[in-house]
Amino acid sequence: MAGLFPEELLTSTDAVLDTFESELPGLGEADVAQLFGVVERVVLALNAVNEAHDESGYETDEREQLCQFIDQSLTEHGVDIVALTARHGLGRYQLTDKWRKW
Repeated sequence: MAGLFPEELLTSTDAVLDTFESELPGLGEADVAQLFGVVERVVLALNAVNEAHDESGYETDEREQLCQFIDQSLTEHGVDIVALTARHGLGRYQLTDKWRKW
């Protein structure tokens, strides 16, 4: 497992997600630009982690888990993901697609 998930990958990913979580309080009342800004920052940071691991840091299961974590975290902080994405012509699970390379 250490070969698939090196310590540096896990540590870097945790740091990105910790930063993301620190931005969540109050997002339920945030404007659209703020919401998309938080999503963009976490996705771009995860892109950088993935790139640092030769574009193979996250496999399909991990990608799905990361997207689900972002979705659930926003939902738990009062963001209506379905309404947000629908207002922008996106499906619920397309929230990260604009920036995501992993």
